[in-house]
Amino acid sequence: MSEDNKIAGVLWGGRFEGGPSKSLEDISRSWHFDIRLAKYDISGSIAHARALSSVGILHVDEFETIERELKVIGDEVLKGSLVPSSGDEDVHGFLERILIERVGVETGGKLRAGRSRNDQIAAIIRMYLLDSEVLIRKYVVLMLEAIEEQATKAFTGINKKPVVMPGRTHLQHAQPVLLTHHLLAHGWALLRDLERLTDWKKRAKYSTYGASALAGDSLGLDENAIAKELGFLNLEPNSIDATASRDIVAEFSFILSLIAVNLSRFAEEIILWNTKEFDFIKLDDAYSTGSSIMPQKKNPDISELTRGKSGRIIGNFTGLLTTLKGLPLAYNRDLQEDKEPVFDSVDQLLLILPAFAGQLKTAQFNYKKMHLTAAGGFALATDIANWLVKRGVPFRIAHELTGECVQLCEERQLTDASDGFGEDYDLKHLSDSDFERILGGALKKYSISEEVCFAAGVREVLSIEGSVASRSSFSGTAPSSVSKQLINFIKKVNDFR
Repeated sequence: MSEDNKIAGVLWGGRFEGGPSKSLEDISRSWHFDIRLAKYDISGSIAHARALSSVGILHVDEFETIERELKVIGDEVLKGSLVPSSGDEDVHGFLERILIERVGVETGGKLRAGRSRNDQIAAIIRMYLLDSEVLIRKYVVLMLEAIEEQATKAFTGINKKPVVMPGRTHLQHAQPVLLTHHLLAHGWALLRDLERLTDWKKRAKYSTYGASALAGDSLGLDENAIAKELGFLNLEPNSIDATASRDIVAEFSFILSLIAVNLSRFAEEIILWNTKEFDFIKLDDAYSTGSSIMPQKKNPDISELTRGKSGRIIGNFTGLLTTLKGLPLAYNRDLQEDKEPVFDSVDQLLLILPAFAGQLKTAQFNYKKMHLTAAGGFALATDIANWLVKRGVPFRIAHELTGECVQLCEERQLTDASDGFGEDYDLKHLSDSDFERILGGALKKYSISEEVCFAAGVREVLSIEGSVASRSSFSGTAPSSVSKQLINFIKKVNDFR
């Protein structure tokens, strides 16, 4: 192998008589995706060169030459006027090749002293992820602001009163809840994701420089100075762990997966709400698409793509864990495969978040339809059971008695046709005598005080407003609780702004 080939595209080769096969070059090549790390590689190289200069391995003028040229190279790479060639193996080899071509091997060839690709890449992937975290955080906050805006509007959405909607479990009508309460449920999940990112940063800000290949540096370089220059707060304590671990990458990928999952769950609801059957939401034209053949269609593509891309992001995380699970210490070339999955997850999430935020911010909720359907599906049945419990009836018995009321409504098909939902049987259409017959025996047995007409008392809780107002626990859906929750949520969002 010629001297030119030894320094051209790879950072190894001295002990080899022949060059690598084309197939080896092809499978080894990574610059087509790790080129995005170029600016971090250059920052790391300048900090490393400064440390080499401080111990006399680089003369001051050599350091200044390397620093100046690396900055020029960085600008050219950023502008796209300087790109790797087919012979370059990775971003590190590419940048070193260009540096040596410009300053000569006598100067540029000194830069690799005391540093391995192993500790180098472990550090710069963290630098990349720390910058990516800033962008992800920015757009999650944008999403939270959209939730905040819609939740605030919904709190006084109908005649200055909170909008009520059907709360669901198993996708079936369960109990009425405030729309504000429901929207904030999605918001709190995303706030926890921001808290996870904050916690992750504490671990990500440890520098791996000084670990070298696996056993540490023997040149006496100032690792703390390098770490400080690159924005790290501390040093990894174990050189083997520093070069072989990718838990920082995996944890970041996990958090991105959780963000995607939380968005996907919201997306699924928007897709349902956007159907004619639900009719809970109208999406803005700018955030919808049409059909190539059906002119009436208005499709929730952003939500559908969010749902689809979340699977892709989860797959990236799963693939990364699978790559890591069987690796012995220390560095193995398998770790080259840590980058593409997390790069893709960052890219996809940066596409999803602003689009989803715009979709939500511009959407119009059908407050009237939500309110009309809030009590459907016997959603107030639990309120009857609780009314009985307050009068001394054991809940197990109250549950059974309320179930008998529901069954009677279904048998008689007691519906409220005036609301437009003819198949939505309603407990309020039972007669006083029905309530007295079903509930009377239990009340006489357990009630502390006699009820003159307990059917009237039951009807007091068979209202949407009464139902939500009664759920005044700290995390409940009562307007009094949700009002405090909304204030707390806005404060949290402001903190993350």
